[in-house]
Amino acid sequence: MKIHFNIEYRTRWGEDLRVQLWVVDKHGQKRAVEEVPLETQDGKMWDGEIEDTLQLPLLKGRDGMEGIEYKYAMYRDGKLVWTEWEVAPHKVKFDGVTNDYVLSDKWRPIPEDQPLFSSAYTECVGAVPDKCDAIDTLYSSTLQLRVVEPRLRKGEWLAVCGNTPQLGEWKRAKRMALINLQEWAVNIDADLLFEEVEYKYVVVDAENNILRWEEGENRKMRCPKLQAKQMWIKTDDRLTLSGDSWKVAGVVIPVFSLRSARSYGVGDFGDLRALIQWVVKTKMHAIQILPINDTTTMGTWQDSYPYNAISVFALHPLYCDLNALPKLKDRLAMEKFMMKQQRVNALKEMDYEQVIALKMEYLRMSYAQEGKEVIESNGFKDFFADNKDWLIPYAAFSYLRDEYKTAEFGKWPKYSKYNKKEVEKLVAKSNGAYEQVAFFYYVQYQLHLQLLEVRKEARKNGVIIKGDIPIGISRDSVEAWSKSHLFNLDGQAGAPPDDFSKNGQNWGFPTYNWEAMAKEGYRWWIRRFQKMAEYFDAYRIDHVLGFFRIWDIPMHSVHGLLGQFSPSLPMTVDEIESYGMRFNAEYMTRPYITDWTLECIFGYRADLVKSIYLKPRSDGRYDLKDEYASQRKIEAAFIGKTDEDSIALRDGLYDLASCVLFIPDRKQPEKYHPRISAQKDYVYESLLLHEKEAFNCLYNEYYYHRHNKFWYDEAMKKLPILTQSTRMLVCAEDLGMVPESVGWVMNDLKMLSLEIQTMPKAPYLQFGHLWENPYRSVATIATHDMPPLRQWWDEDLDRAQQFYNNALYKDGTAPHPAPGWLCEEIVSAHLFCPSALTLLSLQDWLSMDEELRLPDPNGERINIPAKPRHYWRYRMHLTIEQLMEAKRFNELVKELVENSGRG
Repeated sequence: MKIHFNIEYRTRWGEDLRVQLWVVDKHGQKRAVEEVPLETQDGKMWDGEIEDTLQLPLLKGRDGMEGIEYKYAMYRDGKLVWTEWEVAPHKVKFDGVTNDYVLSDKWRPIPEDQPLFSSAYTECVGAVPDKCDAIDTLYSSTLQLRVVEPRLRKGEWLAVCGNTPQLGEWKRAKRMALINLQEWAVNIDADLLFEEVEYKYVVVDAENNILRWEEGENRKMRCPKLQAKQMWIKTDDRLTLSGDSWKVAGVVIPVFSLRSARSYGVGDFGDLRALIQWVVKTKMHAIQILPINDTTTMGTWQDSYPYNAISVFALHPLYCDLNALPKLKDRLAMEKFMMKQQRVNALKEMDYEQVIALKMEYLRMSYAQEGKEVIESNGFKDFFADNKDWLIPYAAFSYLRDEYKTAEFGKWPKYSKYNKKEVEKLVAKSNGAYEQVAFFYYVQYQLHLQLLEVRKEARKNGVIIKGDIPIGISRDSVEAWSKSHLFNLDGQAGAPPDDFSKNGQNWGFPTYNWEAMAKEGYRWWIRRFQKMAEYFDAYRIDHVLGFFRIWDIPMHSVHGLLGQFSPSLPMTVDEIESYGMRFNAEYMTRPYITDWTLECIFGYRADLVKSIYLKPRSDGRYDLKDEYASQRKIEAAFIGKTDEDSIALRDGLYDLASCVLFIPDRKQPEKYHPRISAQKDYVYESLLLHEKEAFNCLYNEYYYHRHNKFWYDEAMKKLPILTQSTRMLVCAEDLGMVPESVGWVMNDLKMLSLEIQTMPKAPYLQFGHLWENPYRSVATIATHDMPPLRQWWDEDLDRAQQFYNNALYKDGTAPHPAPGWLCEEIVSAHLFCPSALTLLSLQDWLSMDEELRLPDPNGERINIPAKPRHYWRYRMHLTIEQLMEAKRFNELVKELVENSGRG
């Protein structure tokens, strides 16, 4: 067998093309073989060949082989620069007859309409299922035409029509088969073709009637004379087809916020499944949720924070649908649970501690009743085999957390350092702890089955379930315990100051050791994404900026102001002074505390602060006493003091500790970072005018220009591998202090951005122009970190007035509270924008109906980022059953969705 590779690809001096090749056996298993080098005469047309007796010895035993997969790769000076799109490699399936394949290919970059290749489209809402058809017809010599085309509607197929009898002589079309991901093919008898053929691709219906022709001139092809048992596989350029872009609408709601008549005080996977029917009823096609991983550390309400997972794989027992489990055989116990269910489900908000205690009690009783049989079932054994790499450490961690009454594994008297062999002994069936460990296996299996049912129901109804991948993990997590080498446990991840928090955000998560992860080929991340793909067809990358750089906060800080980007390029003293300001480490890196700053911050209490918390210096300034010399020490000194005066005093001392102009780099202390938002602090006010101008120049250069190429390269080391490890639709949360390089990477990888009209990315805009949203984007009114529409409208009257006049183009005074007609106008504008996805919170959908919506808009807030210990407990005030019966509202939503072309 011979295989000839041909591709047009323009290269420069020092660049060459190679073929990365895999052989595929009858079980679908792939084995990589040696790369095939290609040759060129003009730097444009590249070709090469292999035959089983020389370069591809694995083909000698090809009776058990199905075919090959391959990608073209470009090298520069012997180093790999890039390859084609990972998701859609070229494929050739051997037919058992052909012994000479001639492949004329097109380079496959990530397509501009990448959403149409994601499982969100092919598995959920696309017209054609992502299923490969066989091409049975073979000829003595065969021409196989191939073309990629995803933009078909329901009941449509691709076909080819041309000037030869085989191609219907422009009167009828030859239907094609879907052979790979959005790739169509048809076999033609090469012996009967004209020397020159003209043809076009067309869209046909089930009866082969031509519905649409591709636009542009006829395609022309010169047909070489093929030998017997030879196949020429010719891949054509994409079609130009008229038609509207694919767009959908959806609802955003945390699972815990769902409410049905049958839920146990919190939304669960059964409620999520029920919500699908409302989405279908209103012609929407997507549901976006928040993270659903287990966050159990303390068993208190603080575990309600969904971004502080103790495992990136394990699902939260909170979301188990108890109604889907067998009823308890103890009738009295079952009746007591039903009474408790009615009581906790009647609460206005989630009572996390009551609910999780109730659910865990039921799950333990269910395990005692059903667990042994389930654990011995074939279904569980398959689940365990597929997931034991994370399931065993998770179950051991959970058992030890409960045994030692803390998730802080460093405090455990035993197993504080993860040892795989010791953990395997702990979870062995022969160990007395096995029954308790296996409980966590049982719970995860039940959650897995329930979430699979949600995905099955969603796909059957054309609904995308969009998950959320948090940027961080809990410091007290399975991963921090069992894979500590992948994390920097001596740092804290967060975000610099923004509209949500003037002091920045300190999430407390450990930062990633990207060097260690790279050495392992980002295996942990790939496994994480692939596990997500079992349940979701789209996902939100939380804080995508973290893949470029993370805001790394020292452990002694409470706020985020003393953080520095990591990785980054700190400045030398010479660089700083080149901007025209003399650098003085003593003055600029120690807290700037003077009588003036004390008066400004503390007023009449300044003398009290001096006497208790400060020590004087010889230059007239002050230092914090050693016992208060960091924000963590200050925090410790005020534990238990919750009165307003104490809190104000503590926060003022925090401000003193962060009042510096520069921060030494943690790895290279002789280099420095300008402190974020220093222009708003007293130390900046103390500078002379020319020093302020110099600082502003270096600050702008440092934060907005210096790192662009550097951070682009950092992101491109990670994100291509991760985002192409599955076919989920990739949606990035690209808010905050966004460097220019973020847009470059997202465009290169065709990721969807997040567009919020009240947070425009263009610095010169007060409010975004919805009609300028890019197609590859998600449009929304507000995220879970922001006030919903009605609350936002009423909390800042001046800004609402500006929006009313300048974004809605209305005269007069803005009405308050926000009337339903105004909310409907804002919702409608988002639906009609160009974004591929318009996903609005349930609160904002309900805002249009004054009778249905919650009377108090302040009760709709999910999170307040400025409060690190916020209680996440919002629940919809209606049940899903009531929502299904809201005929007038549902008709309004359906009409808006359909009229905007998103139905």
